[in-house]
Amino acid sequence: MARINTNIPSVIAQANLSRNQGELNLRLERLSTGLRINRGADDPAGLIISERIRSDINGVQQGIKNSDRASSVISTTEASLAEVNDLLNSIRSLIVESANTGAVSIEERAANQLQIDSAIDSITRISNTATFGGLRLLDGTLDYRLSGVDTSDVSTASVRNASLVQGNPLQVSIDVLASAQKGALYVNGDNPGALTDGVLASSMTLEIKGPLGVQELSFTSNTSLTDVVAAVNSINQFTGVEAALVVSGQPLSGMVLRTTEYGSNNFVSVRRISKPNTGDSFQTGRLADTAAFTGTVPWGGLQTADSDRGRDVTALVNGALATGNGLELTVNSPSLGAAIRLSESAGTNPSAAITPFYVTGGGALFQLGPSVTALQQTNFGIPSVAASRLGGTPTSVGIEFLNSLRTGGRNSIEKAVSRGNDFAPAEGILRASIDEVTELRGRLGAFERNVLDTNVRSLQSQFENLTASESQIRDADFAAETSKLTRAQILVSAGTSTLSLANQQSQQVLQLLQG
Repeated sequence: MARINTNIPSVIAQANLSRNQGELNLRLERLSTGLRINRGADDPAGLIISERIRSDINGVQQGIKNSDRASSVISTTEASLAEVNDLLNSIRSLIVESANTGAVSIEERAANQLQIDSAIDSITRISNTATFGGLRLLDGTLDYRLSGVDTSDVSTASVRNASLVQGNPLQVSIDVLASAQKGALYVNGDNPGALTDGVLASSMTLEIKGPLGVQELSFTSNTSLTDVVAAVNSINQFTGVEAALVVSGQPLSGMVLRTTEYGSNNFVSVRRISKPNTGDSFQTGRLADTAAFTGTVPWGGLQTADSDRGRDVTALVNGALATGNGLELTVNSPSLGAAIRLSESAGTNPSAAITPFYVTGGGALFQLGPSVTALQQTNFGIPSVAASRLGGTPTSVGIEFLNSLRTGGRNSIEKAVSRGNDFAPAEGILRASIDEVTELRGRLGAFERNVLDTNVRSLQSQFENLTASESQIRDADFAAETSKLTRAQILVSAGTSTLSLANQQSQQVLQLLQG
């Protein structure tokens, strides 16, 4: 057949040449961009998953940057706290030196007080000026805000971490299951053979041992329990044991020797050293675990014993069993981490209802993961270390802080000397201040080491694997693409030649006309 209106071979050659030209352009595009997928048409499913992986990679990269930034904040905070630690240690040295009143003059103590004032001012200055990129670190800006704290139930509360879902306040409810107790030994005031009408029946030497140390007291016969109580209380700074009449002012009601503090770390031991006289059976007893002291002579509910140990408070905080230490509770859960000190009335009465308080906001929120979810965020509270907030310690006049050691304060050197060299409150406040700062430094260090560093390593591993997966899906294989480019080039060249021959076929019709 010889038709010239429609050149079928040419049409076929054009179609194949067009396909081969498209293949050639595709290979050139992939080799020039390095990507196998440049548009959705290249691989719709591959484009969807690769874009999701690419989004994950960007989130992981930012998570690594966030963790590095958080680590810098923690390092800066910890460096400032190290200076506060040094200042507190220097204050403690000055207090210990000033307590040596037999060898330190009034002028030297005054000079020491000036140094203490200067150190306390420096601590407050560090609290106010420690910053990172304009973010204040130690003035309480990053601490949690509390409301509704009833001081008749809760003496102090420090929140370390709290999960505030959608910014809603977190209620903190405390349910005391078992009361805190002091170690206590009782002596019956009208026990035949041991006492006669509220007085010791014979001479005796008692060894009083407590958490602070051991002392001996000697008494003559007919010494009243009132005088025994006074003698024990006169040395309570050496033993950590105090005494009181069971019923105030009534020696016949008996006396109790108990630790000055609550908790299982505190114990009292009373042992008679001297040999008793015939018929003299001085003995002490402690309450049975199920017994309740009613304020009257409790001998019927006592177990004979010469030592007793206190008990820590047991309580649930938001349904989680808290760790007790005397009147203090420590809870550490994903939703709440806090240290709470109960008042004496609340910590020793399980039947009393404790008013809940609320965490309304605050804290430092660190976004550590690639997704903005609670599981990939960490809350951390950094309290103020100003002298007016540091070292809160219960004393006979209430909660006192580090600033009470300044000139004119109740625990200044001058006031301590005027109270008969009573430096114990100042020592207690300093010890609490040092413990607070070192504990905060430890928590910051643990957070950096166990949370931030591990998070960075985990995210880096994710970044490597996600990048490899995204590359496998989206990147071009240059070896395969080069091979296919060569094939496409050959086919385009062959197609061009074939199209030229197809176009020449119609010219052969002229030979029929010329014949």
